[in-house]
Amino acid sequence: QVQLLESGGGSVQAGGSLRLSCVPSGYTYSGTCMAWFRQAPGKEREGVAARYSVGGATNYVDSVKGRFTISRDIDTNTLYLQMDSLKPEDTATYYCAAARTGLWNNFCLQLHPGPYNYWGQGTQVTVSS
Repeated sequence: QVQLLESGGGSVQAGGSLRLSCVPSGYTYSGTCMAWFRQAPGKEREGVAARYSVGGATNYVDSVKGRFTISRDIDTNTLYLQMDSLKPEDTATYYCAAARTGLWNNFCLQLHPGPYNYWGQGTQVTVSS
């Protein structure tokens, strides 16, 4: 059974930084993507950043480019989202997501929720002005 355990959310002032972590269990990160999505109250879930296991290719939604960085620590098998220069509009519940192992195509980089079969429980990020 695949489980994704997130941590690192919290409350910060605008301009601050947070780092989210996601530790998968029962999951093989091979030929597939892991990603971060977010959902603010009253809004649809939005793809924020994704990372493809082949070559480490990444993709970001335009609103976070240059401020957020998705990465993975091979030794600890942890997916990170480093969030800098946070803005109030970044306030949302952030979810770690993992696509099915062995897709062997990078469509999952497109930040659509469709390819993602596994989801974490979410961690709240609140940015005050």
